[in-house]
This record gives sequence, structure tokens and C-alpha cells, in this order.
Amino acid sequence: MTSRLSKIVMCLCLSAFAFLVAFGNITDYGSNYAFVQHVLSMDTTFPGNKLMYRAITNPSLWTAGYWLIIVGEALTCVLFLIAAWQLWQARNASGETFNEAKKFVIIGTTMGFLVWYFGFMVVGGEWFAMWQSSTWNGQEAAFKFYMTMLAVLIYVVQPDRDLKKG
Repeated sequence: MTSRLSKIVMCLCLSAFAFLVAFGNITDYGSNYAFVQHVLSMDTTFPGNKLMYRAITNPSLWTAGYWLIIVGEALTCVLFLIAAWQLWQARNASGETFNEAKKFVIIGTTMGFLVWYFGFMVVGGEWFAMWQSSTWNGQEAAFKFYMTMLAVLIYVVQPDRDLKKG
């Protein structure tokens, strides 16, 4: 039971994390909007780099990109919350039933991976050359986020056996 409860708690923690990130982006909209603006406009990348044709300088597209990130974070929160609930409901069930309840952990991790790996590492980091900016570079933080999610996923999907009676 201890490992099952720890898996539930870890999903709740990931849900809380994604909630706080999305909530912070909404309640302190301007701070991270500026981040998106600078990354997409590539205005702090190396001077004269040959990738500047990729820059987006349209504020409507900055806003759309920022809301896409916020929605992805919020969905990650909800999916991990559903995952924790599914696991909680199956906590006393057979190993097979508990293992089947892990579906939303996989879905939640996939959504988080899309946000923090694909969004920040692939799109922001490589396409918009965020790695070139000493001021507006979120790659290290994003790495911590998606690696934590992947570590929890690896732990959670380890097969659970039937609980011992007595």
C-alpha cells in the first residue's frame, strides 16, 4: 500500500506544480508574457544570427502562443489530478486494476512533456534560438520540469502486485 499511496501523492504533487505554474501565468500575466515576447521576437539572441527569419514580432501571435502554453499547463494539472483520483479509487483493488488505473499518469506526463520539452526545448530553445539568450532562456527550468515528470512516470508505471491480505 505504501508504494501505491506514494504514486498517488506524486501525481498530486505534479498536478499542484502545473496548477501553480498556470495560475502564476494568469495572475502575473505580464511577467511571463514578456518572456514569450522576447523568445518569439528573438531580440536577445546573438546579434546578426542567421536564424532571425524565424522571429515573430506580432503581439497577437505572442498572445496566442502564451495562451497555448497556459492551456497546456492547465491541462497537465487536470490530467494529473484525474490520474491521482483514478489511482486513489483503485488503491485497494487488485494489482491488475491498479495498473490499469495508471492511464492518466501516462496522458498527463505526455501533456507536460509536450509543454516543457516540445514547447520550451524544441520550439523555444531550438527554433527560436532561446539558448542564445542569457536573459530569456527557460531551458534549464523546463528540463527540471519534464525530467521530474518522466521520473515519476517511470516509477508509477512499474507493475503493482496484489496487496497482501492480513
